[in-house]
Amino acid sequence: MKFIIFISSVQKEFKNERAALKNYIYGDALLSKFFEVFLFEDLPALDRQADEVYLEEVRGCNIYLGLFGEQYGVEDREGMSPTHKEFLLATQLGKPRFIFVKGENDSTRHPKMTALLKLAGEQLIRRRFSDQSELHSAVYASLVHHLFGSGQILTGPFDATICRNAQIDDISEDKIRWFLTRAKNARDYALAETTPVVDVLTHFNLLEQGKPNHAAILLFGLKSQRFLITSEVKCLHFHGTQKLKPIPSYQIYKGTVFDLVDQATDFVMSKLNRSVGTRALGPQAPVEYDIPQEVVAEGIVNAVAHRNYTSNASVEIMLFSDRLEIWNPGTLPPSLTIESLKKIHSSQPANPLIAEPLFLAKYIEKVGTGTVDMYDQCRKAGMKPPEFRLDNGFFILTIWRKKTSKKPAGVKSAPSRHQVGTKLALSEHQVEILKKCSAEAGITELMQVVGRSDRTKFRNQILTPIIKADLLEMTIPDKPQSSKQRYRLTKKGADYIKKHSAKE
Repeated sequence: MKFIIFISSVQKEFKNERAALKNYIYGDALLSKFFEVFLFEDLPALDRQADEVYLEEVRGCNIYLGLFGEQYGVEDREGMSPTHKEFLLATQLGKPRFIFVKGENDSTRHPKMTALLKLAGEQLIRRRFSDQSELHSAVYASLVHHLFGSGQILTGPFDATICRNAQIDDISEDKIRWFLTRAKNARDYALAETTPVVDVLTHFNLLEQGKPNHAAILLFGLKSQRFLITSEVKCLHFHGTQKLKPIPSYQIYKGTVFDLVDQATDFVMSKLNRSVGTRALGPQAPVEYDIPQEVVAEGIVNAVAHRNYTSNASVEIMLFSDRLEIWNPGTLPPSLTIESLKKIHSSQPANPLIAEPLFLAKYIEKVGTGTVDMYDQCRKAGMKPPEFRLDNGFFILTIWRKKTSKKPAGVKSAPSRHQVGTKLALSEHQVEILKKCSAEAGITELMQVVGRSDRTKFRNQILTPIIKADLLEMTIPDKPQSSKQRYRLTKKGADYIKKHSAKE
């Protein structure tokens, strides 16, 4: 059962604050589990007087949340505003009342609002706020205090709570070994790659009462979506600017948070336009996409790292002809605003136990510069700045694709996948693997080249197609799973790399 919050009132003064507050509550991982919000604006047209409707909703609510400002509101025949009548009824019925007052200066308020504030102050504690961020922080503190006081919550954050029915056997040792190798190379992390699984989980606070918590399953689970179904990522590609069926390309990716970031980034990069320059400025021909890969990866990893994992929705990544949209179930921390994302801000991960390993594997930074870097990368690429917005429980990032109406001299357009014969199109990662295999290389080494974490998916998605295309071969073909297995270019693969390099 959820608590119903009645947010006053019908005053135009707080129209934007009420809508934003509802989005904030529905987007928060904790609050959305326990609260539903009633806004008068959400009601359809009814053949009843407005005051009858909202007073009826006050009677049916569990919590009255009052927003008091400068204005008193439209007065009825008795000289009383809707906000005043709501407060009196909530008081009469013994409802929990949380009152939030905008501004510090009471001298400019309507006299009747001043009187209402005095009445409220005699009965309960009022909290003041000056902007949306302060209001969200104050509401969050009050609602969480109510949950603890009513005995509804007795545990910590979602990612730190035990994952129901999960056992140590549901953790992948291979994924942990990959992570420790990556962390050592990326951050010079000291934990040995041979550290036992239980010790690694204990070290990162991923065990609760000897069982994996949600963060452990999301980071290193054999089948993460078996326990957290909506942790998958949905990727869609549309040729136009609208979300219309049929969808040309639609993929649902599953796996750990590392897998989700890698797979979703690959999907987007494979669909973007790509241009190859000349070697006029150096030995390597420059390659540019209409959205820089750093921007794509930053947007995706932020969505996966900071999303609300209690939501029934999944992260949705939609590529249109003019933009990339990343829809993330969740919202901003109470102390951050959309405007604050344009400048360096404090790092406030929604899922701190997930954020730490992502940082050590160098998927994210912990200094609050990710969104600022996105702005800088877009500016340097001559693109419109990214846009952020909150909409009905989702935090939405829009990245505008770079317009390429005219190509500079010496620059040619190219698809983001490289054709081999008529059947196989190689991804950028597959091309990188072929280049690496000019000398023999093992699978762990190859996975690190392209930043992959899931060995099985790496084989199926990257290695197997180019082996079947006779571009790559195993040094021990009779034992594909051998720990001594290595990979090398075939003659056809070497010819492909030679021609590919010449084209660049």
